[in-house]
Amino acid sequence: MVLDAGADFPAAAEQLLALYAERGTAAADARGNLGADPLGLLARTGRAEGTQQQLADAAALAVRCDRELPGVRALTVDATVYHDAGASAAQELGCSLATAVAYLRELTAAGLSAAAAAGQLEFRYAASADQFLTIAKLRAARRLWARVCQVSGVPAEQSAQRQHAVTSSVMMTERDPWVNMLRTTLACMAAGVGGADSVSVLPFDTVLGLPDAFARRIARNTQSVLLEESHLGRVIDPAGGSWYVEQLTDELAHAAWAWFQELERAGGQQAALGSGLIQERIAGTWAEREVELAHRREPVTGVSEFPNLSERLPVREPAPAPVGGGLPRVRSAQAYEELRTRSDLRLAETGERPKVFLAAIGPAAAYTGRSTFAANLFQAGGIQTVLGEGADAATLAEAFLGSGTAVACLCSSDRLYAEQAQEVAAALRAAGARRVLLAGSPRELPQVDDYVYLGCDALAVLGSTLDLIGTV
Repeated sequence: MVLDAGADFPAAAEQLLALYAERGTAAADARGNLGADPLGLLARTGRAEGTQQQLADAAALAVRCDRELPGVRALTVDATVYHDAGASAAQELGCSLATAVAYLRELTAAGLSAAAAAGQLEFRYAASADQFLTIAKLRAARRLWARVCQVSGVPAEQSAQRQHAVTSSVMMTERDPWVNMLRTTLACMAAGVGGADSVSVLPFDTVLGLPDAFARRIARNTQSVLLEESHLGRVIDPAGGSWYVEQLTDELAHAAWAWFQELERAGGQQAALGSGLIQERIAGTWAEREVELAHRREPVTGVSEFPNLSERLPVREPAPAPVGGGLPRVRSAQAYEELRTRSDLRLAETGERPKVFLAAIGPAAAYTGRSTFAANLFQAGGIQTVLGEGADAATLAEAFLGSGTAVACLCSSDRLYAEQAQEVAAALRAAGARRVLLAGSPRELPQVDDYVYLGCDALAVLGSTLDLIGTV
């Protein structure tokens, strides 16, 4: 039993403890976590008022649990709030350490020994489909916590870190949500291999609203299959000894420790949140990742890659709005899904999606590779493609006139571009094309406005194309 009551954790804790008493549960047999996390709440809400009282309440609960309920922990160090905002793995780890050290100070000031205080903490981390990074992150977290316990005077046998992994909300998509089953399976497997004590798997339709019974059952069964059929729990640290995992663990531990030390120099986790240091650094990290997403160097299957414009999304009841006001909540697919929403609105208003004409120059062997690439890219923004074939510029211009769009994209081989691109582009402009693109690396072609190619800024191309089509 783990509570997650936000600022209401004292009242929720009293209710749970009363339930233990009502059901006759012996104090020694009670198990659970009361979910007090004042600094995590501060990070989520941005509201500093009441934090000191919440810290005092959490400390009082911890003292009570230590004395009366040895199997119950009072505090959660929830690092997923930083992951949800776009933090790197090292930043997530460093913030968790700084939060835990702040809690150790509060609990020891309330009268607990360092060992008893450490025993009152449970750590919560995000597990993503980047399986090796997740494995290394959980391994590095235990190493870092062991070091904190060592310098705090906690005996080695009492310094084990209790880890609860939650599959990443950042990786979840609204479009093609069925792929989320694969993402959460990878994340759950990585959490198990990485040594998490418990794992929560988000249902695949979480982004759409309240999960239905099927989605919840699949989420539960994901763990059951991995435990009972893949036997993930039968080997201690199965990734141990792998050079790649060991090296990645070491790199993460060093980077996280450096970030933790910077937070401590800034006055600790609460002060760093109050000054905006954490918000600024995480925003910078996410901005760098947004560039990778925009250029599709970090692909999102079913969204930025292999989109399905004809899909019918499952309908779910709206979910309550999450607590906000502090660190933002981001998702990898969000920018592309916003473009898809624009396309859906146009479809609802006009009966058809935005379209781009693919001017296929030459035989199929010459244009198929690039026309397929271009179609995939445009569809990632909700833009339907119309393939036009022609032996010459005049034929392609005529086909463009019948396409019902104002944007064209040339598709062919480099050799045929050199021979015919200028002529075809000029013919398309004469036929009314307001924008002419070319599928391939940039080159000196005055009649071409922009280029789509592997590594281009796909979001910029798609957004500007939608802007232009929306004015037609």
